[in-house]
Amino acid sequence: MDPMKAIVMLSGGLDSVLALRLIVEQGVRAHALHFTTAFAAEGPERALKAAREAGVPLTVQDVTEGLLALVHSAPHGRGSGMNPCIDCRIMQLSRARELMPGLGARFVVTGEVLGERPMSQRRGAMEEIERKSGLPGLIVRPLCALALEPSIPEREGWVDRSRFKNITGRRRTPQIALAAELGVTDYPQPAGGCRLTEPNFARRIKDLVEHGGARMEDIALLCLGRHFRLSPGARLVVGRDEAENGRLEALASGGDLLLQGADVAGPTALLRGEPDEEVLRLAARITARYGKGRSEPRVRVLVSGGRNAELTVAPAEDAAIAPLRL
Repeated sequence: MDPMKAIVMLSGGLDSVLALRLIVEQGVRAHALHFTTAFAAEGPERALKAAREAGVPLTVQDVTEGLLALVHSAPHGRGSGMNPCIDCRIMQLSRARELMPGLGARFVVTGEVLGERPMSQRRGAMEEIERKSGLPGLIVRPLCALALEPSIPEREGWVDRSRFKNITGRRRTPQIALAAELGVTDYPQPAGGCRLTEPNFARRIKDLVEHGGARMEDIALLCLGRHFRLSPGARLVVGRDEAENGRLEALASGGDLLLQGADVAGPTALLRGEPDEEVLRLAARITARYGKGRSEPRVRVLVSGGRNAELTVAPAEDAAIAPLRL
């Protein structure tokens, strides 16, 4: 392996872009690695752009299945949402370690900043993540290196530690100043980047985990519509506009039911699970509530998909369905 070659973890956010620039300017031969998941707030476009501008190759890996498993069982716990940050970081760095021999890389570079993220970027957590991922001493963190003990590449002189930074904490001012110094101008505003940290999304996936588990085919639905838990075995998603109605129809799988008003414009609703007749009627009433006939005494609702039916129901009242909303 080449002591002057490294894998650089590149999310596409400002910190990782700056770390890449700092390591490349030392002559290290970098190979960028970007992990994408169905839980990411955006795709790999920023990482692709950053790698291209830095003149380095990029590998993109989808780790949704691995992260979904950690959502169900997180050995190191979760954050304020359903985010298993420490275990996710261990998984990602373990994947990077597995790629090192094939790429001829000797160490891994990250954009981590000590104290920036409350779970995974505490000193103790960073040390444990190194051990658990099989990379003790082999992770270089150019943005906060001077606040940490030297890594092996720094001690051995593979990289020049004196050219790294001492950035710590959650203030973004030092990164913005460094970006100006390095000529980095196009970067996203600070954000979690992972939907598992978003309260609404986290609440919805937690409900799935508690009612039989979240599946890959469930994830796309979590970003759409209004969600209702109708029974332990049935969940309803109601579209909020024409685009979401179309997405719900496209995402319906075998056994799912689609509900739509028969005579008045309104949403498409997707009912997933095993509803009995009472639950089906409740789903129809909620569908009617969000249609143009919400003020009518009775509305006809058509059911299609796993079964075909026509129900005439009174639109649901807000107070009755509020406790069901996720």
